Order: sequence, then C-alpha cells, then structure tokens
Amino acid sequence: MRVFTHARLATMNPDMPGLGVVENGMLAEEGGRIVYAGPARDLPVQEIVDCENRWITPGLIDCHTHLVFAGDRAAEFEARLEGGSYEEIARAGGGILGTMRATRAATPATLDAAARKRLVPLLAEGVTTVEVKSGYGLSPDAEYKCLEVARGLGDLANISPTFLGAHSAPPDCQREEYLRLLCDEMIPHVARHHLAEAVDAFCETIAFSPVETEQVFDAAKKAGLRVKLHADQLSNLHGAALAARYRALSADHLECTDEYGVRAMAEVGTVAVLLPGAFFTLRETRLPPIDAFRKHGVPMAVSTDLNPGTSPLFSLLLAMNMAATQFRLTVTECLLGVTRHAAMALGRRDVGVLRAGAKCHLAIWDIEHPAELVYRLGFNPLYKRIWSAS
Repeated sequence: MRVFTHARLATMNPDMPGLGVVENGMLAEEGGRIVYAGPARDLPVQEIVDCENRWITPGLIDCHTHLVFAGDRAAEFEARLEGGSYEEIARAGGGILGTMRATRAATPATLDAAARKRLVPLLAEGVTTVEVKSGYGLSPDAEYKCLEVARGLGDLANISPTFLGAHSAPPDCQREEYLRLLCDEMIPHVARHHLAEAVDAFCETIAFSPVETEQVFDAAKKAGLRVKLHADQLSNLHGAALAARYRALSADHLECTDEYGVRAMAEVGTVAVLLPGAFFTLRETRLPPIDAFRKHGVPMAVSTDLNPGTSPLFSLLLAMNMAATQFRLTVTECLLGVTRHAAMALGRRDVGVLRAGAKCHLAIWDIEHPAELVYRLGFNPLYKRIWSAS
C-alpha cells in the first residue's frame, strides 16, 4: 500500500460541502485504486509519499476535445479577424470541411504523432482523463481511423472516445445518403468494434437539424451507445431539450439554451459542458444560462473544446479562468467542472473524486489555496501527476 501523507485534499466528494476539503489529510492507494482518502490515521504502509502540505485533487478531466485531426485553420482565424463569420467560412467550404480534407489525407501514424503533441500540455497540467471525439473524417474509413488513433493514446491518459460522425455533412456524399451511412452502417460498426463509448452530433443550422439528430440518436440507442450533443451554440434549436429526451450524458456549448431546455436537462441529470474557449475565439456575446443552471441544479462541467478552428486551446487551467471571468463561475464550480462534473459528463464514476474505489488518478499542486488554480494566467503549479493505465 502506498500512502500520501501530510496532504491537503480537495476530494470533490458529493457527500461533503464545496470541494470536500480535508486539512491534514492522507490518501492510500493499492493496485491503482484509492482505498482511503480522509483525515490522517494509522494505516499499514509499504511506501510513504510525504506531500509536505501540498494540495491533492483528483486528476483533471478534459471532457470535450477534438484532439485527432490534421492541419490547422490559422488562415480562418485571420479571416474572422478581418470580418468573416463562423457560418460564412463554413458555408464557403472551410471550417470543419477544411479539416476533413487534411484528416482524410493523413496516415494513422501522422495523426497519432500530432495528437500526442497536443496531449503534452494537457498532461503537464495534471489532466489524467481526456474525451476525444472523431468528426473530421466524415467517411466510414476516415472516422474509424480517427477513433483507432484516439484509442491508441491510452498509454498516456485515460481516453474516452466519442463518435462524432454527425459533425457535418461531407460534400462528396448526398446528405440523405450520409445519414443512412451514419445510422445503418457507421454507428453499428463503432458499437460492434468498441471504437467509442458514446455518439455525439452537432445540432445547428450549419450542421444537422433536430429531426436528423433524432435519427442519429435513435441509431445510437439501438446500438447500445450513450449520446452527447453539441447544442444551442449559435441558435436555439432546442438542442438541450432534445438531448434531455434521449437522456444524454451531456449537452455542450448551450449559449442559446432557454429555461425550458435547462429544466429538461435538470430532470434527467444531463450535464451542461461549458466551453469558454470557443466563446472567446468566436467573440460571442451571449452567455450560457449560468443562473438557470444553478437554479435548477444542472451540474456544470468545463472543458477546453480543443479543436483546430473555434477553440485552439491547450490549457484546462486557462479554460477554468475563462469560465470564471467570462461566465462568472465560482472557484468551486470551476474545480468541480474539471473533476466530478466532468466525470459525470463522460458517464464515469471511477474518476473525478478522491474516495475509496476510485482510480488513483491524482494531481498534486504547489499552491496555498485551490483558488490559485483558477485565478492565475500562464502559471502551472503542478508538482506531480499520478496516473496509471490500470
């Protein structure tokens, strides 16, 4: 048994108030699992790690990323600065479709090497679990390739792959035919070969309609896969309510969600994943309904939305600061948003908390107070990241 002593714990335990703080705490691990987290006490010990009064949190969780892709979209960033809108660029063949062309042409080895480089700054900030979406292949072979690459990153972190074939309709396939491919062939294949843990879709005026999204979700349900949704980012198509009808793990973005959608999410426990990097990059002005989420008790997660176009953000610590400064989340909400609530958004109960039975994925910090993880910009106080593939 390995025991971490002289530690200050932010357990994120739902049975405790706030961050579940334990001063003068200790944590014991055996076989890759936590067996004790709480006040210091006598335990049988084989190895002692003296934390010297440092803080321990669960390993951080980035619960919404598009990590596997080829190329970049710096030219589109420049075009937006010169007045072009996200919608205009997408309709002109840029955006997702621009990345699609580069990703289709890339070999698995090229995609793997690029994805590993993108993971480095996340891992250096104490991230131990990462959700990785496909969605830049938009053909059967290219989507499966991206999911296989995502799975292969499991030697670096706890990877939760998500199938986002319904990211955009590809230009080389009739829309109706692509939907048929998604529902009748691709989703069953993904489920049969265990390539993903969930199915996602982009429900928006420039992507898929609510009716089309329902077709995708029906196919996912039939295949035994959970669902997530890019919802109400640019317009209110009632995506949050649609996600709730299918008991989605999460609805993400949500800038245009109304209170009806918030109530629907609250009733079924769908997590609101807030993505301040996209809000910032697109220079949006309409905030997600944070007060309504609080009022109705909707759990809020925070993520980077790491992607080549609308959120080229490689720092979960910065995402927390953005969530606090732009969306007015509290420190406690931010930290729960990258631990316990982020785990809920992935349907995971074994990460995001410090309690017996959870995986021993830890971040040990050189800080005096947890607020330092949210308020500082460009500062990484990580002392040690504890993670194993077991």
